[in-house]
Parts: sequence; C-alpha cells; structure tokens
Amino acid sequence: MSEFITIDGMKVAIEGEKNLLEIIRKAGIQMPTFCYHSELSVYGACRMCMVENERGMLEAACSTPPRAGASIKTNTEKLRKYRKMILELLLANHCRDCTTCADNGKCKLQSLADKFHIEGVRFPNTNPVPDEDTSSVSIVKDNAKCILCGDCVRVCNEIQNVGAIDFAHRGSHMSISTPFHIPLSESACVGCGQCSAVCPTGALVVKNDTEKVWAAIDNPNLNVTVQVAPAVRVAIGEELHMKNGENTMGKIVAALRRIGFDEVYDTTLSADLTVMEESQEFLERVEKGGKFPLFTSCCPAWIRYAEKKHPELMENISSCKSPMQMFAAALKEASKNDEKKMFHVAVMPCTAKKFEADREEFTRDGMPDVDAVITTQELISMITESGIVFREIEPEAVDMPFGTVSGAGVIFGVTGGVTEAVLRRLVPDNSRAALSAIAAMGERGFDGVKEFDVPYGELTLHIGVAHGLKNAETLIQRVQNGEKFDLIEVMACPGGCVCGAGQPFVPFEEKVARNKGLYTADNMSCIRRSQDNPALEGLYKDIIKDRAHELLHVHYKH
Repeated sequence: MSEFITIDGMKVAIEGEKNLLEIIRKAGIQMPTFCYHSELSVYGACRMCMVENERGMLEAACSTPPRAGASIKTNTEKLRKYRKMILELLLANHCRDCTTCADNGKCKLQSLADKFHIEGVRFPNTNPVPDEDTSSVSIVKDNAKCILCGDCVRVCNEIQNVGAIDFAHRGSHMSISTPFHIPLSESACVGCGQCSAVCPTGALVVKNDTEKVWAAIDNPNLNVTVQVAPAVRVAIGEELHMKNGENTMGKIVAALRRIGFDEVYDTTLSADLTVMEESQEFLERVEKGGKFPLFTSCCPAWIRYAEKKHPELMENISSCKSPMQMFAAALKEASKNDEKKMFHVAVMPCTAKKFEADREEFTRDGMPDVDAVITTQELISMITESGIVFREIEPEAVDMPFGTVSGAGVIFGVTGGVTEAVLRRLVPDNSRAALSAIAAMGERGFDGVKEFDVPYGELTLHIGVAHGLKNAETLIQRVQNGEKFDLIEVMACPGGCVCGAGQPFVPFEEKVARNKGLYTADNMSCIRRSQDNPALEGLYKDIIKDRAHELLHVHYKH
C-alpha cells in the first residue's frame, strides 16, 4: 500500500523519491532553487526551496527526506517574504550590470527576481564592479556575480574530479577561488566548462570569440570557412524555437551562409577520418604489440586531464588528432595555393576546443589550423544578432567536395559513439543485422562506466567507455590495479558532446532527446560505416597523400 504526503492540500504518493523537492516537482509545482542539481550532492545553501510544515516550521525541501503523513505548504505569506528577502540579499552582493552580462536573459537570479516581483533592493550594493579572471581561453570567471551556491565547486570535484576551484575564506569574505587565487589558466582547470554549465548566474561563462569571427567575415581579403560538429545539430534548435533534439543541420548551414561564411562543412567527415586512423592504430597495436589500453583522443578536456594528472598515460592515448583538427589541417592543405588566405572557424559543443585550437601542437608555420572556435551558444547569439528567423529558413546542404558523411561519424557526439563507430570499422559484416548487434553490445546509454567484450578473430577485446572525468578516473585506477582493457573511450562531459558546456544547458530528459536525435540521424543515413564513405578516398588520394601522419596525428609536447 502506497504512503502519501500532503502538499498544499493535495495527497501525493511517495514512490522512492530522495527528498521533498522531488515529490513537490512531481506534483506539478516548480519550486525555486539555485544550488540543487539531481546529479550533484545536496548542499542546501541557497534556502530558496524552503517549505512550511504542519507545525509552522521551515524546512529545506532539497535536504529533507519525505515523511509519510506529513503535510507541507509551498506557498504561504511567510515563505514569499522569506524568498524575497533571500533574493534581495543576493542582489545586494551582486554586480547588477544585467544588460551587458553574458547571461542576460538566461540568468536564474534575474528570472527569479522577476518572478517574485523584486522591484527594488533595500540594501547597499557591496559588489558593484566586475571582478573578472579572463586568463583562460575557454571560461571567464567573475566573482562579483557569484552567489556562492557551490554548484561549480561540486561539479568540478564530484563529476569531473578536477578540483580547480573551491570555497575560500569565511563569512562575508567567502568566495569561489582557485588555490592561492592563481589565475584560472594556471590552475588544474582542464577547460571542460561544466562549471559554467551549472552556474545559475553570469559568474562563470563561456569566453566569447564572436567579435573575432565577425571581423574575419567583414574582411574582403579572407576566405572564411566553417565546420560544424555533429552534436551541434541536435542542441541549437532548443533556443531557436525548434523541437528538442531535432536535427537542424540543414538550417544551420543556411544560417551560416546568411551570416556571411564563404564555405560551410560538416565535421562528421573528419570523424569518419578519425575512425579510419584510430582503428588502424588500434589494429597495429593488436598485431605488433603496443601500449594497452588505447585511449581515445577526440576530447581535449580529457587530454588536458591526462597531461595534468596522469602524464604516464600519454603513450596510451591515440596519436590521432581530434576530428576538428583533422578537418582543419586537411582543408588548409587543400587550399594552400588559393589566392585568398583562409580563416577557418569551428562551431563546437565544447569549451575545451578553444584551448585545443590555441595549442602550439596544432600550428603549422606559426599559423593555427583553426583560427577561431565558437560554441553552440555563440552561434545562437550570431544568428539572433543577424535577425535570422531560424525556424523559417529553408535547409541547405554543406559544400562539396567534403559533403558526404556517414552515420558512424554523426554518433561521435554521444558517449559510446566513437567506440561504436570503431567497432563498425573492425567488424567485416556490414549487414543491418550486424550493425544492430554492434549497437546492442553495451556502448550505448548513460551509465557512467560501461564495459563489454567484443570477439575479434581469435581474440576477445575488452572495451571500456566513460563519460565524466571522475568515471574516467575510476577506469584509470582499475587499469593501474592490473585489470586488462584493450580500448577505452573517454569523454569529459557527462553524456558526451551533446551535453558539452558550449551547448544550451538542459535537464537530463532533454539530454536523452539529443542522444536520440543523433541516433535517428545515423539510422536515416544511407552510409552507416566510415569506411564506406566515398569522400575519404578522394581525401586520402588528392590531399593527404603520403602525409597522413603529419596532417592527422599529433604528439603532445607538454
């Protein structure tokens, strides 16, 4: 027999919920919160989710377990006054340059102040001036906009195992800081940007590089080209009045041309290229002997994490460049004799890609292969600034000769996608039944760590997949304790690139929609395996030739 709790006079069944907040939301009441995320530990700092129990006492809904027979109220005069007072105090300690803030219109403090009709703040403003750390190429940190909710600290420690930031000092002097207040660029930060994804205000935001791109577009002496990562197509529409998870690649291409880009390409082609190179490297290690396990190399935040925390693993990481860098290197090689100088832009779901493009290893003759990286969020701002009505423009195709892609390349954007694409390359059977069998091996889904066995000739390959750097650390420790793995895929962002920090932030159920969107695009593709992509033959023959190692592989110096 079910147990019940009474919420605002309604009886609601207790069905395994961990706290009152989950039951309240199940009842259709959207309680305000700053510091609560279901994926993180309960902190209970903001006190916005307070409820009134039958004795008139206040309890934090996020940290109070449900009690059968209890009766609570979520909307009383006492609670409304309490929440308004909290908002006023937060605003009094907040730099309120809202109109010029990068989070204007998306800030939770701003939206709750509007929801609770905060028309004035009775207290003096103690943080009127921005206090920015702009040292990172990926993230901008502004302590003057921090409300000390602790979301960034918990995601950096609990999900990413990085520990670049934490609480410093006490009382009114408390702040979120790097150790000894060193610049973010000198800290343990790997640029994954998950801190900015959960930050409810503009205290942590993605560094904006759109002005650099606009300047290039307006320069008549430059041929401005752009590539779009697979994960972008299923996330951009959510802020542009499209269905969650809908594949909008055709509209993205059309919008980019209207903005002024000269050539538009799909990074999925170089994902196919990555599959060919990485699977070849893996087979060479299997046949000739080499360092195992082989770790994937597509995620720059994972590379940075390994460099800083596990330099002993660098020889285990594939020498393949990421798809972004492979595409840029091949494209610039193809255009080296053109009259106009090329300025190449990458639209990525990832903040760490900004750091990757800035690395010395990805420059040739002193020039970067990727001149600028903008995130999905930045592309959204460029589209809206241009006045383009995204939902109404007709879809267009990417430019040739790099316009043919496979479904295997598309699924690079989800956790387990790289592994599945490589398995399609290794398994000789290309039937639909074989592809379905590969999909069912265990690489799909949102489990933090996935592992499974794959038969390969006379061998049995043991494969691991991790998303979220703490989960990657779990696999690393198991490897160092003697467990055998042949291939391990790592993506720094929980859920993979579809949930990168450069994407619009969404709750878990909408992350599932993004995954489904990429798998649907894969199912609809007439080419499902990278090795069947006819564009690769021309790419290898006419551009890469005998320079595959130089153009498509990298050896990190630091």
